[in-house]
Amino acid sequence: MVDISIETEAQTAQRLRRVIAEADLDVHDGVWCFRESPLAEPPQLTPRTLAVVRDAESWSALVPFAEAEGAEVEKFGLFSFHFPAGLDNSGFVGWLAGHLKRALGTGVFVVCGSNRDRGGIYDYWGCPVELLAAVEREIEALRTAES
Repeated sequence: MVDISIETEAQTAQRLRRVIAEADLDVHDGVWCFRESPLAEPPQLTPRTLAVVRDAESWSALVPFAEAEGAEVEKFGLFSFHFPAGLDNSGFVGWLAGHLKRALGTGVFVVCGSNRDRGGIYDYWGCPVELLAAVEREIEALRTAES
C-alpha cells in the first residue's frame, strides 16, 4: 500500500502527474465541516459522516455543514481521489498540497482510508469552500498536462 521510491524531484513530479491523471476524482457537493464532541460523547455515525478522528480530549467528525450544531465552524469544500491498484502514489499528498499552496495560497486537510476493492488507499481532501472551484480547475489542469 505504501511504496518506497528513490527518485529525483523531477522524476517524482512526472510520476505524480501520471498518478493524478489516472486517479478517480470526485468533487463532493455541499459544504462540509468538523463537528466536535467531548471524548466521553462519541459522535453518532450517519451515512453522511465521512470521517471520525479523536485526540486525547475530543472527537471530530467530518459531516455536511447542515448537520453542524452551535458555534461558528470552518466551512470546507471536499474532493476525493481513489487510486488504481498497483500505482505508486507515494508522495502524492505532499506534492499536491504544496502545488495548491503555491498556485492558490490555500492550505488543505487530508483524511485517508483504505478500500482494497478499489485499489487501496483513498484520500478525502478539504479546502476553504470558497476556493473549491479554483482547486478543481487547478487539479483538472494537472490531470490533463503532458507528463
